Amino acid sequence: MESLLPFMLFAFMASITPGPTNILVLSYCSRHGLGATLPIILGACVAAASIVLAVGLGVGETLLQLAWVQQAMTWLGVLWLSWLAWQIYDSTPPSPDAAVPREQRISVASAAALQAVNPKVWMMAVAVVSVFVGEGDKRLQVALLSLVFLLVSVPCMTLWALLGVGSARALGSPQALRRLNQILACGLLLSAWLAVLL
Repeated sequence: MESLLPFMLFAFMASITPGPTNILVLSYCSRHGLGATLPIILGACVAAASIVLAVGLGVGETLLQLAWVQQAMTWLGVLWLSWLAWQIYDSTPPSPDAAVPREQRISVASAAALQAVNPKVWMMAVAVVSVFVGEGDKRLQVALLSLVFLLVSVPCMTLWALLGVGSARALGSPQALRRLNQILACGLLLSAWLAVLL
């Protein structure tokens, strides 16, 4: 496929640029570490790649033609991100020797659900299918694009997690880490509500 290299660049830019999921990964990793964050990264990336596949197979296009579904997804996404932002803002940074309670952790299913209600992910998937799927076996092309998107997005989101690890080490004190989480929570909240207000 001659469009594979341009698509890889598109997938890289879509995955590496700051957005709600990346901010969430950075903040979560700064509090819980890379090991706890990797399943969340995988869940979010698999969900996004699955949405590309669903749109390419026609499922997503039907959903996106219904305005009320788009509105419901937008508001569910904003409310979900607002709740996550509050959890990040209100969380106490762990001390080096303390275990993080299980109820403060985000599940893989929650990370995947965030992608499923994120209208930007669906719009990105529509763009992928309309721009990068050419003539020939469309199902095979869509499957390949979904796989490539997954393979590109996992390292990009892992980079955000590594930034979280680095920020936790660089800041050192629990107070500084708490301030970072509060700033990231405000950024997450702002990014969620700007999608609705603009």
